[in-house]
Amino acid sequence: MRADRLVQIMILLQNNGKMTTGELARTLEVSERTIIRDMDALSISGIPVVSERGKSGGWRLLDGFRSRLHGLKLEEWKSLFILPSEKLLEDLGVQAKGPQLRHKLLASIPQESQPAVQPYMEKILIDTESWKPSHTDSASMNQVLNALWSDRKLQMVYTKADGTRTTRIVHPLGLVSKGSVWYLVASLDEGEIRSFRMSRVEQAEQLEETFIRPQHFSLADYWMRSKQAFVSSLPSLEVKLLVDREVVGRLTFTDKFVQKVHMDEKSCGEQVRVTLSFHTEEEAVAYVLGWGGKVRLLGPAHLAELIVQRAREVVAMYGGAPGPAPKIGE
Repeated sequence: MRADRLVQIMILLQNNGKMTTGELARTLEVSERTIIRDMDALSISGIPVVSERGKSGGWRLLDGFRSRLHGLKLEEWKSLFILPSEKLLEDLGVQAKGPQLRHKLLASIPQESQPAVQPYMEKILIDTESWKPSHTDSASMNQVLNALWSDRKLQMVYTKADGTRTTRIVHPLGLVSKGSVWYLVASLDEGEIRSFRMSRVEQAEQLEETFIRPQHFSLADYWMRSKQAFVSSLPSLEVKLLVDREVVGRLTFTDKFVQKVHMDEKSCGEQVRVTLSFHTEEEAVAYVLGWGGKVRLLGPAHLAELIVQRAREVVAMYGGAPGPAPKIGE
């Protein structure tokens, strides 16, 4: 595209000082006539390109013209090369191609700084997608983005965590990506600000009516406070277990419900005393049952009754009744 080529010309002239029409044409793989037309376009747009005739002539930028990027420090340059995942950019409708963008940035860096930042381009990759990424409807995302950019109200059909469907009108204030999950931060007519998971937005429609964005609203500050409030509101239940040593190493990554793990350093033999933290009793019961005979509950004692009850339900379903066990699928 011509716009990309014009930017490349500026970068080349900035880094090389002076280049002939032929050098630019060969580098950009276009004709010399195209380069001359591009120079006219740059000049018309206000970029101070000048032509010098003679054996040592060529195109250069007017003395004193430097891209603002040259004012960046080395650590700031490094941060530019740690780009977000292309999936997040695509969700936002930005078709930015990471490798090409990084090469353009590299060409803009003072030559003495390039060796220090190039490893960030070749050896760092940010992939924010989970193994089971959530789905966000692209049509709804487009409507949300349009309303967000234009400060227009948004009508949406939203499914709550309990499955209840609601239709509401909100004032979109921002989008936040938590891992691979998008959240819409929006205010209601009465002024309350909430977060809505985009994967639960079934339909969204931008309205003609505009709204006034809160003057001192900071998306980053709101999200930080929202996260802290959410974590603080979660219940916590500590459960003491006696665990077969062979499965101890798998406790920390086998279940999303486990919040923290503490092991008794004095444990010896084939079993280890472990303390796990869960949000709810149901999470703890399901977790312990999932390990079968390899994990034994030590406390709280009342959870043992729930475990026995769930175990009896499973036995009754799959083999507790007289006669042959039911076939799976019946």
